Amino acid sequence: MKQTFESSLDELEKIVKRLEEGDMALEESLEMFERGVKLSRDCRERLTSAERRIEVLIKDADGEIGVQPVMLEPVN
Repeated sequence: MKQTFESSLDELEKIVKRLEEGDMALEESLEMFERGVKLSRDCRERLTSAERRIEVLIKDADGEIGVQPVMLEPVN
């Protein structure tokens, strides 16, 4: 089962914190880094998908559904 966006982001934050601490063996660090990259890509894909959905759902001033670009803040 796929993680939610929030749980993926939470796990990514924990991975970054552990990597910044630098107290792991090289192999463990590499595995954590690989997992972090995977989570980061997954989160980015979900945000991109959400942006597309928002663009479709925005209505114009006349009440007609239109497409307007929406930029979400990047995740740090």
